[in-house]
Amino acid sequence: MNYLYDLWDDLLSLLFPRICYACGNHLIRGEKLICTECYVLIPRTNYHLEEDNPVARIFWGRCRIERAAAFSFYNRDSRIRRLIHNLKYKGVQDIGPELGKMYGLVLMNSGFTRDIDLIIPVPLHPSKERIRGFNQSYLISLGISQVTGITVDSTSLCRVSSTSTQTKKSRYERWKNVEGTFMVQDSGAVTCKHILLVDDVITTGSTMESCVNELLKSEGVRVSVAALAVSLV
Repeated sequence: MNYLYDLWDDLLSLLFPRICYACGNHLIRGEKLICTECYVLIPRTNYHLEEDNPVARIFWGRCRIERAAAFSFYNRDSRIRRLIHNLKYKGVQDIGPELGKMYGLVLMNSGFTRDIDLIIPVPLHPSKERIRGFNQSYLISLGISQVTGITVDSTSLCRVSSTSTQTKKSRYERWKNVEGTFMVQDSGAVTCKHILLVDDVITTGSTMESCVNELLKSEGVRVSVAALAVSLV
């Protein structure tokens, strides 16, 4: 039976080639969305192993976080950048949970998620989510949840105002752009919880900073942050 399935899979791959969304090469049997070469060659930051790391330093003096990490580096023409682009702008939604599972396993095995009670994705404004059709941070969070068993809460933190794109804005402009943008609408759900706040890319950290400071208004909340990629240039 497996032999027939493999023959059918090979035939489908021949008629409808499956490609790696990181490099564009054809996938072979057993590969899904990302080829083995790209999986191996995506540069890992390993920041989850360092308490004092470049992602954590982004938030120094700006908001109180427990831990901070990012999976890879968001550089020009990098594999992770192409994957995130295909997720956000090409609508290949399966990439989100797949990358979330990859990173979630890393975070879990290192102990980064050992005392996390709740995963909260950085929310999109409802109007923007309707246009895009999904929230990429939520999809990534689902993947992390799948391997760690930690519940995803996508409703307690909401975006109450729509902002212009952060692209090409300075650090100060990004901070002003998201100031007062988020609100905790169910404080009871996050009270005394250690929350893992998840986003796709950290650049200046302004969006996450705004989310963290809003979450910290609830009693006993602690927040750690994680993203698929960080831009350090």
